[in-house]
Amino acid sequence: MERDFTATAPNEPWLTDITEHPTAEGKLYLCAVKDVYSGRIVGYSMDSRMKSSLAVAALENAVRAHRPGRSVVHSDSEPVPTGIPGGS
Repeated sequence: MERDFTATAPNEPWLTDITEHPTAEGKLYLCAVKDVYSGRIVGYSMDSRMKSSLAVAALENAVRAHRPGRSVVHSDSEPVPTGIPGGS
């Protein structure tokens, strides 16, 4: 994508990100999928653990709701602390 976050039509591209939210019951992770064209969240998922299934569920929800023919999905690649020795 070369940092070109513009779109001329819906569903091209989508951006994803995972955020951590502290709650009284522990951490809550939210993965959101945003359509660059409309600026709207088109899919999301939440879980108490940050696992790959969190992102997969968010993308599945977006695809089920918006049925894109084809789309580019971009996610940042910054390391997220895991608390695992030797992990990022």
